[in-house]
Amino acid sequence: MDWNLVLENSLKGFIGINAVYFAVAALGLNVQFGYTGLLNFGQAGFMACGAYGLGMTSKYFGISMWWGIPLGILFSVALGLLMGIPTLRLRADYLAIVTIASAEIIRLIVRSVKFKTYFGGSDGINGFSDEFRKLGNSFGIEESAQYGFWPFRFTGRELWTLVVGWIVVALLGFLVYKLMKSPWGRVLKAIREDEDAVKSLGKNVFSYKMQSLILGGVIGTISGMIFALDRASVQPDNYSRDVTFYILTALVLGGVAKVSGSIIGPMIFWGLFTFMDNFLRQVAKDPINIGNLTIMNSTQVGQFNYMLIGLTLILLMVYRPQGVFGNRQEMAFDGR
Repeated sequence: MDWNLVLENSLKGFIGINAVYFAVAALGLNVQFGYTGLLNFGQAGFMACGAYGLGMTSKYFGISMWWGIPLGILFSVALGLLMGIPTLRLRADYLAIVTIASAEIIRLIVRSVKFKTYFGGSDGINGFSDEFRKLGNSFGIEESAQYGFWPFRFTGRELWTLVVGWIVVALLGFLVYKLMKSPWGRVLKAIREDEDAVKSLGKNVFSYKMQSLILGGVIGTISGMIFALDRASVQPDNYSRDVTFYILTALVLGGVAKVSGSIIGPMIFWGLFTFMDNFLRQVAKDPINIGNLTIMNSTQVGQFNYMLIGLTLILLMVYRPQGVFGNRQEMAFDGR
């Protein structure tokens, strides 16, 4: 058992790029779900908007990659309007159905052969992040160099993405925190608790819900951009419906309606996930047998990891459903 390797990879997973883009996406989902009570199961669709916004600018429009930021935000706003206009006046479960379906429609469109000229089909879009890498070089971070100390050793490219990513997480976390302490944020929380009471005070509930859906979507769009810059590519299947549920799991783990929960939850999720994966791979170097029955070998590590993570989350929901930083009262949604 190589405990040094297990510990190193686990700690890197705790602060790694997966935790970064999950934290940004969870902040957006928290605005919608935690603070407003909107059941958005299509956050991956907003992430795809940001990723393809970046990829399409340099690959197909022949302009600077940085123009992909406003383009991705424009895609996200349009998606939010398309989702919200027909559903936000209805019960929350209708919104959940529409959002998960919309995210899948986006994924199937961008991977289709018909639109391969624009979106790259199942191959995606590659090789568009040179400007981002060069910006890191201008700050003295060489792409191929090694930085840090044990256990936090990263290549220059990884370090640059992490620095930018965590700065974005901090800025967006501060923005969401201040917004939710403002009168606007208090209206959102009031809508979550009792929509009819808010209407009786003369507030336009539909407008506030739309603003929340779009703001959370735009934050999710930025998450997709970070993920695309780290991978230097955009692949449609990276934005499947599973991603939204993993992000939601990480958010609930940290605590809904808490900015700290949006950030710490993904860190715990990926730290735990990486630890279990590396630990099981060390254990499964030699197949585990009971008599003639093979319990686990190296090809079954992934399945066992998801089983154990699932069991852990079940226990969390039983003994602390509000998450690490959450408040049990914040999870009492009315279901509208």
